[in-house]
Amino acid sequence: MTTAPAAPTAPAALRERAARLDADDPLAALRDRFLLPPDTVYLDGNSLGPLPAAVPPVVRDVLTRQWGTDLIASWHTNGWWEAPLRVGDAIGALIGAAPGQTVAGDSTSVQLFTALDAAAALRPGRTLLVTDPEHFPTDRYLAEAVARRRGLDVRRVPPAALPGFLDAEGHRVAVVSYSPVDFRTGELYDMRALTRAAHQAGALALWDLCHAAGALPLDVDSLGVDLAVGCGYKFLSGGPGAPAYLYVARRHHAGLETPLPGWTGHADPFAMAPQYTPAPGVARARVGTPAILSLLALEAALTAFDGVDLTEVRAKSLSLTGFFLRCAEELLAPLGFTAVTPADPGRRGSQVSLRHPGARALTAALAEHGVIADMRVPDLLRFGVNALYTTHQELLTAVLRLRDVARARGADGS
Repeated sequence: MTTAPAAPTAPAALRERAARLDADDPLAALRDRFLLPPDTVYLDGNSLGPLPAAVPPVVRDVLTRQWGTDLIASWHTNGWWEAPLRVGDAIGALIGAAPGQTVAGDSTSVQLFTALDAAAALRPGRTLLVTDPEHFPTDRYLAEAVARRRGLDVRRVPPAALPGFLDAEGHRVAVVSYSPVDFRTGELYDMRALTRAAHQAGALALWDLCHAAGALPLDVDSLGVDLAVGCGYKFLSGGPGAPAYLYVARRHHAGLETPLPGWTGHADPFAMAPQYTPAPGVARARVGTPAILSLLALEAALTAFDGVDLTEVRAKSLSLTGFFLRCAEELLAPLGFTAVTPADPGRRGSQVSLRHPGARALTAALAEHGVIADMRVPDLLRFGVNALYTTHQELLTAVLRLRDVARARGADGS
């Protein structure tokens, strides 16, 4: 990484506003819960969260004592066996789920396949699976895979068009699968309204919370969400490839049929019975032996949320993204950047996306100058903010450095 430019020039009003907002930040002390590299503005936590300070000592203990000394006894003496449900409940508390409805483990893809297939089985006789045409690729691929397995047809319907589609075709729909936040643009959709529309049609609502959990208050129980999945490595900062999670509303537990009946989801797993009998509740969604190292790293990472009010997280997130949009309008719009993230706070997640034809080259140049963001083809630069550690001053710095590299590279940013 090259040396970052020293103190880029900023309009006084923006400097003063950033300083005032950071001085008044009630969450400022939470930044110390993360091991952030010096001289780096990290705005890619919506892809991979930074390392929480609580993780290294826990991982050392798991390696040296639990595995190194206690060995196989740790499945019981150190709580390894209960970890998927224990960590699931910790995540459940962040998404508004009462205990006993969330299990952690496996990848997001495995959990999403499980959720889609189980939802289809809960609505026999219905022939449509509805999903967002702009969904994350894995969500779209797995919708097609489950549809083939279950003999369903996939319909790709934008969120805004879903209520109208359900008015016409709802009697045929088994499940609708959406994300509350568009991973490209950061647009926030109305989970309550779309879940209600699905239920009015007799369908189930499945939500992918990867870009929402830990960034804004969620209340899957009170919203009536049927199933939800999410990853552990974005806003939850559980580490690269951290285990994912599956939420299933309690009202569906008795009829829940999972497509991957693994031994740890058996009612009596150590009996080694020849036939599968599902465990009671969401425990039946356990599949194979859990990845304990990563699962316990995720559990430690979640302590970064201890004592944190997610309504305050949301308020700061909106302040951060709103300030970024203001800076971008003032400093970047004249250079050909266009904000695609909604200005309306009610329609904005925890990221800002800007459109520019030189997005790829500009993102790489920013990294060389100490600002880590990312891009989505063909022309979107994405800047994720996490209210637990991001500051307004960092966002101003990011915009100033982007302005400087764009000026240096010319109109197309190449």
